[in-house]
Amino acid sequence: MGTPDFAVHALSSLVDAGHEVVAVFTQPDKAKGRSNKLVPTPVKAKAFELGIPVYQPEKLKSEENIQRIAAFAPDVIVVAAYGQILPESILSIPPMGCINIHASLLPKYRGAAPIEWSIIDGEKQTGVTTMYMEKGLDTGDMLDVATVAIEPEDTAGTLHDKLAQAGAKLILMTLEKLADGTAVRTKQNDEESCYAVMLKKEMGNIDFTKSATEIERLIRGLNPWPCAYTVIDGKYVKLFRAQVVSHDGENITPGKIINITKKYFEIACGEDVLRILRLQPEGKKEMDAASYLNGNKLTVGMICG
Repeated sequence: MGTPDFAVHALSSLVDAGHEVVAVFTQPDKAKGRSNKLVPTPVKAKAFELGIPVYQPEKLKSEENIQRIAAFAPDVIVVAAYGQILPESILSIPPMGCINIHASLLPKYRGAAPIEWSIIDGEKQTGVTTMYMEKGLDTGDMLDVATVAIEPEDTAGTLHDKLAQAGAKLILMTLEKLADGTAVRTKQNDEESCYAVMLKKEMGNIDFTKSATEIERLIRGLNPWPCAYTVIDGKYVKLFRAQVVSHDGENITPGKIINITKKYFEIACGEDVLRILRLQPEGKKEMDAASYLNGNKLTVGMICG
């Protein structure tokens, strides 16, 4: 059971390792673009390629689906970013349980957006946890963990790919332990938990009274979606890459452009300065700051935001 690209790696890994994947459950297709054409989920596309039957119920907990899943008589159900809550009537079907691949070092970052929040919060490392699923949200007993370093230039996109690959390897180890009876359950310490709330577009609206370090992490954490943004010279601009530049902070106003070169420009923040390197102007494609500056006449003293 899975939907986005993150789950594709796990599906491929299971098949390549020789596990019999009897069915794939994924979210219904969604309309995209101006044509509103229905686009299959990444997991559906991969399952078709592998010749695995695909089911896309609007509501997983319908009696029809419960009976269908029970008829498959699965030993285990592997779940990765499925997007629906599994009811107890399904959790109790497989004798080895429903095993979730969660993109964080539980109990930290339970919830919908663990990858993005680990970057935004300035974590130095994150990882993947395999865990038994239960009624609570990401609260079940942990099985195995793989740790992944967060590099200084990692975006949510690059970290996503690292964690997806780590999860694809980890689930094979977990299933092997479940099969031979060596799996060890570890309860989560709820006191150490934190919740990674779902992302919303308005979260990307940059507040330049915050430190340049906080803003730079926000830019990376919201890349590729929903993106950090501001207003420059009356137009919305998405920011994709920036650097923190030390500044004593004297006589500067947060949001003010204080330096412009041929290759970049710098915006004052509540603490230090943000050097803008890659961005996307409203109605244009993503570009480097040099290309942007060639077509936009910025001046020192302009206020962003």
